[in-house]
Amino acid sequence: MTAGIPTSRIDTSKPHPARVYDWLLGGKDNYPVDQEVGEKLPAEARANAARNRAFMHRASAWLAREGVDQFLDIGTGIPTAPNLHQIVQAVTPRARVVYADNDPIVLRHAEALLISSPEGATDYIHADVRRPEAILERAAEFLDFGRPVALSLIALMHFLPDDQDPYGIARRLVATLPSGSYLVLSHGTADQHPELRQETESAYRKGAIALRMRTRSEVEPFFDGLELVAPGLVSATEWHRDESAPVYERSGFYVGVARVP
Repeated sequence: MTAGIPTSRIDTSKPHPARVYDWLLGGKDNYPVDQEVGEKLPAEARANAARNRAFMHRASAWLAREGVDQFLDIGTGIPTAPNLHQIVQAVTPRARVVYADNDPIVLRHAEALLISSPEGATDYIHADVRRPEAILERAAEFLDFGRPVALSLIALMHFLPDDQDPYGIARRLVATLPSGSYLVLSHGTADQHPELRQETESAYRKGAIALRMRTRSEVEPFFDGLELVAPGLVSATEWHRDESAPVYERSGFYVGVARVP
């Protein structure tokens, strides 16, 4: 393990969202308990996970082309190439990227997340988004919060039920960002697949994974006080900046990129 990164035991008796997502993307770093949850999800879930990840690629590359060279990715998940730093450093080799996740299996793969371009740098924080101050304190040792930072919350906040204050957590994270920074967010919803809602919620509930899919009006508050860039808050397949959008496909995710004024 990379020097300075602590070890943590992986609990293979309980499923974890990061490992279920890895299974959905066709990865191998998951366990029978995670596969059991994934297999109970609607068949469309695999395609939706890929659509969500493709949004992350497009949004990160666009931000790098816009001159953003600092990224804080919370809820990183298990490394699946290309990772965020590979996307942005292909555009801006000097980019600095901090990853954060609370799953010990992601910690085990941190070395893969730390392979940076020679000009840039990457770091990994083993921490939970529900402790935003701890993440920000560590990230500030690596990123310059006097300059714009892109904060990524990809497929994360729907795992925080309302009583864990997801909006407050997002506000605390965004409040630290200087003007010209960006929030990149994707959030699970049943709006686009109402017929699959019960099956999806049941699969996660049986795996004892909290899931709070939200409507469009419930996702909008994550962007309060920010300036949504075109095309706004849309389905994952609809978010395009530098190329024409493909034919609309439901994705099970609302996504948006917003600038800190």
